[in-house]
Amino acid sequence: MIKNILSVENLSLKDKFSSKELLKKITFDLQEKEILGIIGESGSGKTLLSQAIVNWLPENLQISNGSINFLGRNINHLNESELERDIRGQQIAYIGPNAINSLDPTYPVGYQLLEKAISIDKENTSKKILKEKVIDLLDDVLIPSPQKRFHEYPSQFSGGMMQRAMIVDALLSSPKLLVADNITMPLDVTVAAQIIKLIKTLRDKFETTIIFSSSSLPVVNEVADNIIVIKNGSLEEKNTSNNILLNPKSDHTKNLIENTPKIWSEKPNFNNNDGNPIISIKNFSKSYRVRDKNKFNSFYEVKAVRDFSIDVYEGENLGIIGESGCGKSTLSRLITLLEKSDSGKIFFQGEDLTSLTKDKLKNFRQSLQLILQDPYNSLPSRQTIGRIISEGLLIHTALSKSQIKEKVLSTMQEVGISPDDYNNLLVGKSGSFRQRVSIARALILEPKVIILDETLSSLDQNEQEKLLNLFNQIQIKRKLTYIFISHDLAMVRKSCNRIAVMYMGRTVELAKNEILFNHCGHPYTRTLLCTIPTLDQNPYDKKIYLMDGEPPDPTEIDNGCSFRSRCPHPTHECKEGSVEMGLIEVEPGHWVDKCCVNCA
Repeated sequence: MIKNILSVENLSLKDKFSSKELLKKITFDLQEKEILGIIGESGSGKTLLSQAIVNWLPENLQISNGSINFLGRNINHLNESELERDIRGQQIAYIGPNAINSLDPTYPVGYQLLEKAISIDKENTSKKILKEKVIDLLDDVLIPSPQKRFHEYPSQFSGGMMQRAMIVDALLSSPKLLVADNITMPLDVTVAAQIIKLIKTLRDKFETTIIFSSSSLPVVNEVADNIIVIKNGSLEEKNTSNNILLNPKSDHTKNLIENTPKIWSEKPNFNNNDGNPIISIKNFSKSYRVRDKNKFNSFYEVKAVRDFSIDVYEGENLGIIGESGCGKSTLSRLITLLEKSDSGKIFFQGEDLTSLTKDKLKNFRQSLQLILQDPYNSLPSRQTIGRIISEGLLIHTALSKSQIKEKVLSTMQEVGISPDDYNNLLVGKSGSFRQRVSIARALILEPKVIILDETLSSLDQNEQEKLLNLFNQIQIKRKLTYIFISHDLAMVRKSCNRIAVMYMGRTVELAKNEILFNHCGHPYTRTLLCTIPTLDQNPYDKKIYLMDGEPPDPTEIDNGCSFRSRCPHPTHECKEGSVEMGLIEVEPGHWVDKCCVNCA
């Protein structure tokens, strides 16, 4: 007989000081070996519910009503020592989204996990056996070369491997319940897809019950048996994954389904932009000399961008996609001349920017603006919103104070910021609001091109949709050209005329939107497409196209095809490294790497 492992009844949570209710009478049951998905937008209460289940809440919050019964025990009546001894980190394990900052950067990952294993061991198991257990678990979560990785530091782990390490940390106590709170949010789509696949495998192997929360309905639907939908701290609906989609009851659930990007069932409509290029990049390359932390006075070279060439046409939206570390952000800094390339040229409206004098370069910067990913660290927190937006005018113009204020207020209104916020600070403002400030700061100089470097990646789907609509309105009004740099293919599908796929510093495919999504020619592009979170029928099956593992170390890339270590069908010449990479046109407007077009 299947029994309930967790019963949450009328759970309410409030702020001690304001008495504001943050969770309101949440009720649900969780059965053994079930994966329960929690879906909700940012601020809906997903994380608070996850933390309440572990009774691990900020000091200003308290459970005001209801009960959480875990294996027959009401855990919100347990004191702190009982929770630490019997529940938290023992029978219930919690994994959060911020894996990068979860471990001590000065201590090898394996030894930190071993310390955890020793601290929770109640059977006086030898250190040698516990070390073997840690290494076995590292292997179970598909960390390559686990014995070697055991001795490496957090800085040597990618974001995906750090998240896998935190899963090991959670599994060390053989928990009955694993709470995974937004663990795929900061990851590339390829790595996130691997983590989702891993979660289901671990449930079957370790017979663990799992709570999996996310703001992405397709992600939750893929991993969960049952789903609860939360809005503003209230439970809107609970049902099986299939029934949630086929027969949603609440209006909020219906809106979530309606607003989920339709990748293949809806065809985006773009104008053709085959006029003159506004930007032409010719053979950009950039390498970095990085200190080797494992050797005294030793350095190695990272080839971040390699022989990159592309034309960007006036009025178009160009998407540049790829995994973390592929060179996208380095490319954005090269295009804006925030960094100097090792070789190559960039032309803006026919003028060679690499030969500009300092004064001419200053004038050029007005025409090309960059909006960054993190609105919390890219904007000064101690300046008023009006002062932040006016910064470009203070640097580049001689306008009077009244003229500057008038222009700032007009731009604020254009991006949806109230004039009442002119003298306010950013303290307490949401990520979406802060990005509107970033957009206004970029627009104030009336640029011709805006580069959006993962600008929407930290926002939930609903806020992304609002800002995409804003970008479209601004483009129509100002006749702007956008370069979208992203790992989010669903967003790029909706917004970009043409798309360039980057891998290890190079372009491996370039095509118009419809061609790339339906007739792509590179195996890496197929991997990216198969991992898109969508409710559509995906023509690219994960079982066929999803690649395990992560890109190779950029310091170990030899000459020849950089994709050969992950290629599903490498040719003999490819394996030998005797084929040089470079795009060839396989049909009008569709370019694929000349090595990998033979492996597809």
